[in-house]
Amino acid sequence: MPAYLIVRATVHDMAQYRQYMQHTPAILEKYGGEFLIRGGDKLVLEGPDSPERIVIIRFRSMQAAQAMYNSPEYQAAIKLREGAAQASFIVMEGVE
Repeated sequence: MPAYLIVRATVHDMAQYRQYMQHTPAILEKYGGEFLIRGGDKLVLEGPDSPERIVIIRFRSMQAAQAMYNSPEYQAAIKLREGAAQASFIVMEGVE
């Protein structure tokens, strides 16, 4: 069953955050991740707006998403993000 990694990030230092962004696509691809949303324009239809950057990545399963997150490659990439952004990562099971 597919799973979706939902990331909400408040970026404080975009120059440093870009270094992190350069490393993550290859890591995600290695674990079968596919970007569906990677920042970009948004339109709030209801409720308060938030300045957070939103990223949604599809994986083939929750286990694949967790394997990517726990991988040595991604754990090294996290260090590039430290100090540049505060982030929340949530994996949710999708529907077929």
